[in-house]
Amino acid sequence: MPKIVIDARESGTTTGRYIDKLIEYLHKLKPKAEIVILTKPPRLGYFAQVAPDFKVVETWVKEFTFAEQLKLLTQLNAQKAELVHFGMVQQPIFYGGKVVTTMHDLTTVRFRNPAKNPVAFWVKQQVYKGVNWLVPRKSAKIIVPSNYVKLDVANFAHVNPDKIVVTYESADRIKDRPEPIKKLEGTPFIMYIGRPTPHKNLPHLIEAFKQLQATRPGLKLVLAGKKDVLYEQIEQSVQSQGIKDVLFTGFVTEGQLRWMYEHCAAYVFPSLSEGFGLPGLEAMKHGAPVVSSNATCLPEIYGEAAHYFDPSNVEAMALAISDVLDNPDLRTKLIETGKSRAQEFSWEKMAKETIKVYEEVLDINSSGEPG
Repeated sequence: MPKIVIDARESGTTTGRYIDKLIEYLHKLKPKAEIVILTKPPRLGYFAQVAPDFKVVETWVKEFTFAEQLKLLTQLNAQKAELVHFGMVQQPIFYGGKVVTTMHDLTTVRFRNPAKNPVAFWVKQQVYKGVNWLVPRKSAKIIVPSNYVKLDVANFAHVNPDKIVVTYESADRIKDRPEPIKKLEGTPFIMYIGRPTPHKNLPHLIEAFKQLQATRPGLKLVLAGKKDVLYEQIEQSVQSQGIKDVLFTGFVTEGQLRWMYEHCAAYVFPSLSEGFGLPGLEAMKHGAPVVSSNATCLPEIYGEAAHYFDPSNVEAMALAISDVLDNPDLRTKLIETGKSRAQEFSWEKMAKETIKVYEEVLDINSSGEPG
């Protein structure tokens, strides 16, 4: 049987949910291969639980470091694998074996992070652009989460689109019991959960909310997610402008998140750039009507299950949210269509399609024998 190493160093992070779900469902599907998982020490126990039949190898190597180019390269060479699957673009560029790489999007190539030193970030971004150009060219196959990203990567790196395979991701229903947030009980609110980085477009969402307040004084805007420097800057800006009824929750539990999805007047996704748009799909899974940006991949993923707006137009965003708040029929349609749309995506299907990529690269059939 061929040996396949999966780089799972991002396991346990938001981006790492993809690799965690891939490994979980690969284990259930029992591919005809020896699977070796390369991950950091805090995740060793997790993989021992969800994938006990796979070998787990410890690594301390962080992403985007010199150690990645040297120590990780040494670790990979020692494995003598027939194939390495990198769950992210960061990888040893001089690794000479067969490689499959998952590229989630090119957002970091295009947007800066104002929380970072501008000069240092610019330098890192140029290096990152080079990596995103080189990796698709040296990988045997590229896996992406949407057709939008497929064309984006093909155009950016100048590679044949036939080399790029789309495997849609999925969303899970939260199993924890709903946990009410006292400040929101009995109050109409719209919500967003996620990071506050510039491409998420939260300042425009806040401006749209200000317009909504003129006719809806009791409405609240909930911005959920672990507080960092960027969230603190946005919160300070809201306070300095005297904008009321914006709630920054900080970290929320799974139970609290489920309760918010189930009780919000709308889930608003104002993003300027996404590779898949998992939060909106998760909101649909829990019966939240979704009002979404029409940028990049989002119409592809949400289909007719979201009410769209131009994310660069604050007035259009406010109007789209108003449509959902004021029209019960539209709201009901979005809820019903959203639940149906979310059911179309499956982690198991994603894992099956990934196995096909492995088989094609290794030129083997489903029995594990050479083709």
